[in-house]
Amino acid sequence: MSSVTIVGAQWGDEGKGKIVDWLASRADVVVRFQGGHNAGHTLVIDGEIYKLSLLPSGVVRKKISVIGNGVVVDPQALLKEIARFKEQNIEITPQILKVAENCPLILPSHVALDQAREKARGEKKIGTTGRGIGPAYEDKVARRAIRLCDLTEPETLDWRLDELLTHHNALLASMGEKTFTKAEVVAYLADIGPKVLPFMAHVPELMAEYQAQDKFILFEGAQAIMLDVDHGTYPFVTSSNTVPSQTGVGSGTGPRAGGYILGIAKAYTTRVGEGPFPTELFDDVGKYLGEKGHEFGTITGRARRCGWFDAVLVKRAVQVGGLDGLAIMKLDVLDGLKEVKICIGYELNGQQINRFPYTLEAQKRLKPIYETMPGWDQSTYGIRDRSELPDAANKYITRIEELTGAKVSIISTSPEREDTIMSGDLLV
Repeated sequence: MSSVTIVGAQWGDEGKGKIVDWLASRADVVVRFQGGHNAGHTLVIDGEIYKLSLLPSGVVRKKISVIGNGVVVDPQALLKEIARFKEQNIEITPQILKVAENCPLILPSHVALDQAREKARGEKKIGTTGRGIGPAYEDKVARRAIRLCDLTEPETLDWRLDELLTHHNALLASMGEKTFTKAEVVAYLADIGPKVLPFMAHVPELMAEYQAQDKFILFEGAQAIMLDVDHGTYPFVTSSNTVPSQTGVGSGTGPRAGGYILGIAKAYTTRVGEGPFPTELFDDVGKYLGEKGHEFGTITGRARRCGWFDAVLVKRAVQVGGLDGLAIMKLDVLDGLKEVKICIGYELNGQQINRFPYTLEAQKRLKPIYETMPGWDQSTYGIRDRSELPDAANKYITRIEELTGAKVSIISTSPEREDTIMSGDLLV
């Protein structure tokens, strides 16, 4: 196959990093097409831990790595990440990293605005990372964003900053926060611009060349489908489209570029931050999943909320994402449980429903309807052949396939890259 798209099929933190690295080692080009430095992947290669937030995972393997126009870029965060990788003996050069010239930039005023708004929300906070992602996407849609290419045209940058700061400062002042002078922002950009501009590239032309050369392209999604600004648990979502159809828009490649679409899901469910979570557990099982699964966010360090696998939720992801297959991660975390449960529907206002509603209050009132299956005492840790899985674990995977309508193409049985069970439909 010429390309694969990877996206989360739950609320993020599904363990995409391991699968991304497995595919990145085989890919020629790795592309980020949405999000910003609010999402992260952790890769473990030969015992070395690499934490990525903005950089595509291909940089670790010295593959061509592209940040598409659908990504909002904090230039300071990008340079810090590049410097951190240099300390780990990975030199990231313009020959490896290509940043789309029409990427919107995240400026210090975006970060200040994001944090001020979240503070002002009080108990109704959304749970953002406070890194300026949302305000940067707002400015993009409102046509006042500063793009990377604008740094090459001082005359354009001058009047664009006037418009941007008029908006930002009015909002910051209304919340009693510090405002920004134009001179401050100009000085910031004058300092940082020469350091990031060498990575600027005309990405649609490059992508067309890679496709013409039949290079294997990996599209690396950040966050997950249930955080999509249209199809997720709005407003507790990210500020971009995370669905696979964003690959073409966010990289300038057209709608058919994504190839095989692989959704990543844990064998249970987790969520970081605020928002509805019908299968969340507050008992010893929830604590067990969190501790055994080491459930803390890569970027934020926040503890993740844990619950049973929600097949209704993942089925929504399969439908709106057009998923060709699922990767089920952390199956080994369920080892030792006497029983495992799968959410097969919800009770809402005394009636059973088999879909995830879009309205917020309805989402809050959902009561999960579970199907209980036997657990397994045998360890699945490190198993690489599905025939060697305990019978109960195999039945659990088969039931996930039946309920979600998607074939399980990959099963992960440990954090190690090679401890992976592969099916024949995703051989690259």
